[in-house]
Amino acid sequence: MAMETFRYDYDIVRKFTIVTLIWGVVGMLVGVIVAAQLAFWQLNFDTSFLTFGRLRPLHTNAVIFAFAGNAIFAGVYYSTQRLLKARMFSDTLSTIHFWGWQIIIVLAAVTLPLGISTSKEYAELEWPIDILIALVWVVFAINFFGTIIKRRERHLYVGIWFYIATIVTIAMLHIVNSLAIPATLFKSYSVFAGVQDALVQWWYGHNAVGFLLTTPFLGMMYYFMPKAANRPVYSYRLSIIHFWALVFLYIWAGPHHLHYTALPDWAQTLGAVFSIMLIAPSWGGMLNGLLTLRGAWNKVRQDPILKFFVLSVTFYGMSTFEGPMMSIKAINSLTHYTDYTVAHVHGGALGWVGFMVFGMFYYMIPKLWKTELYSKGLATTHFWIATIGILLYIVPIWTAGIMQGLMWRAFDADGLLQYPNFVETTQRILPFYHTRVLGGLMYLTGILLMCYNVWRTVRNAEHANDEATAPSLASLKPETYAGNARWHSILEGKPFAFAMVTVVMITIGGIVEIGPLLMPKSYVPLHASAAVPYTPLELEGRDIYVREGCYNCHSQMIRPLRDEVLRYGEYSKPGEFEYDHPFQWGSRRIGPDLARVGGKYPDHWHYLHFMDPRSTSPGSIMPRYPWLAENDLNTSNTEAKMRAMVKLNVPYTATDIENAQTSMRSQAGQIGQRLSAEGINGMESKELVALVAYLQRMGKQPVQLLAGQ
Repeated sequence: MAMETFRYDYDIVRKFTIVTLIWGVVGMLVGVIVAAQLAFWQLNFDTSFLTFGRLRPLHTNAVIFAFAGNAIFAGVYYSTQRLLKARMFSDTLSTIHFWGWQIIIVLAAVTLPLGISTSKEYAELEWPIDILIALVWVVFAINFFGTIIKRRERHLYVGIWFYIATIVTIAMLHIVNSLAIPATLFKSYSVFAGVQDALVQWWYGHNAVGFLLTTPFLGMMYYFMPKAANRPVYSYRLSIIHFWALVFLYIWAGPHHLHYTALPDWAQTLGAVFSIMLIAPSWGGMLNGLLTLRGAWNKVRQDPILKFFVLSVTFYGMSTFEGPMMSIKAINSLTHYTDYTVAHVHGGALGWVGFMVFGMFYYMIPKLWKTELYSKGLATTHFWIATIGILLYIVPIWTAGIMQGLMWRAFDADGLLQYPNFVETTQRILPFYHTRVLGGLMYLTGILLMCYNVWRTVRNAEHANDEATAPSLASLKPETYAGNARWHSILEGKPFAFAMVTVVMITIGGIVEIGPLLMPKSYVPLHASAAVPYTPLELEGRDIYVREGCYNCHSQMIRPLRDEVLRYGEYSKPGEFEYDHPFQWGSRRIGPDLARVGGKYPDHWHYLHFMDPRSTSPGSIMPRYPWLAENDLNTSNTEAKMRAMVKLNVPYTATDIENAQTSMRSQAGQIGQRLSAEGINGMESKELVALVAYLQRMGKQPVQLLAGQ
């Protein structure tokens, strides 16, 4: 048989590798900045685009989509070509994918600090960028599946299975969660509202973690760990169980983010049950990875690449045990809205994802540039600095989270809240925030060491060409599998069927959980207040609330727990959020819940609170917002926003829209008069008045259900 030679496209892998490191530095640097802003509120600098509320989404997007995303593409393009014994389907599509993704990241880096945000966690980017993400993802999918079609290796290795699941699931999650009605070029409103929007968001949010930060990295684990250790994967059958169980179960787990909220109990219970079931396949994958290194532990002690891989998989096991435990309602009532969840997320992001990327890159880079790594010693130093940095981050924040939860629910001998002032909790955990900054700095230092090591490696390399290769005769022969694994080998030979089965598996959970809530609105009980949408001024104020990222620190969801009802007021009901596009339940409480803040304080209190939070709440770490009293309220798009809301079944009439400007002037004038009575003049046309109007609306709705609903 004549041997066909071809070249792998390593140029695209090199590009994604370099930008991964660059964006990794950026993402971790912003992370250190926002951590420092919590420890020292003065670092917000009274600058609108540098506040915690605006930078925190930039940090999460940079780490998830810029750092981890580019790392995924680097690892997938490298391993896919070698596993399929084929060059990527199209060099042109690879190039479009690369530059398209970098444009998306740059647009995110520009728009998020400007306050252009949807407020949906991990999906904050506005509708034009969402469309671009979908288009670039389609380019990636065509390139990937095109390569599968032209492959020279019949057998689809386990890593390819996980890549397939990633591509089809992320496409579905992104498209559904991003469905929105544009009002302007920079503003849109989710097609879902309230309870429905919350469930769709966390169906997306949890599974974005599952299928962007888990499945592709598991695929790369199955490729790079055996290659680096020069040992076969421990168990093929275990990898089959791991893949299909994970793909089917993961998609159900999203509702565990919404325990004790206004979400129906049956959905919460489903989320908890499937979350606990996830322990089995997750730990099966962890064991499959670690047992692959049987007999190679001497090499692990000497090789920094394997050190990174071992600790990465260990963090994966820890995170996939911790997550299901946090889905148990009794535990969730303590940890939800606290910093414990933040520590959990960073254990996965910095430990599992970060260390997998570092190990993968230390393995790939010498091969991509056909040279030796500049310094194994520096790589080992990176490992230990990053490890200590992670521990200095997550251990104090674990502690801070538990302390928060216990203080919030503490009662004195008279049955009253022992710590009624929310700021008391904040002050107690500040030392842990300081330690977190140190941990973040150490982790960032490790990445900078890696960048230096890579730079020296690349500089010392000769000109690197794409690797010429030829498929072996063995790779052209059908693989044989023993016993009950044979059915799977047949499925692997039919990639389209494999992808369709995967789609079915990931779709079932979403349909069962989300479908009932998308039925006619009578399914969700309405409140009398649901007949009264936000006034035009309140709608503008809500958009300012979103722009400033207030949802990053404040929740709008009072759970039916004794301490929360005593602290904040009547627990939240589903119908209260009928016209909330998107929902604002939040996922963290750095400040108190705002669901019932309306009417709790006079207008001038809110003015003072925004000008200097310490004047009304001594010890607060909230930044100042002086620009709210300086910026004129832009009302040129109010009517367009209301018309977009009408498309979402918000009952604004034609008269409401026609009289929007008059309505806003009237309501703003009333607030301005009350402020003037306290010596605060000239606020009628400022952004602050709109935000105050929105805050004063919160929680003033009646809590009784309409008769018969």
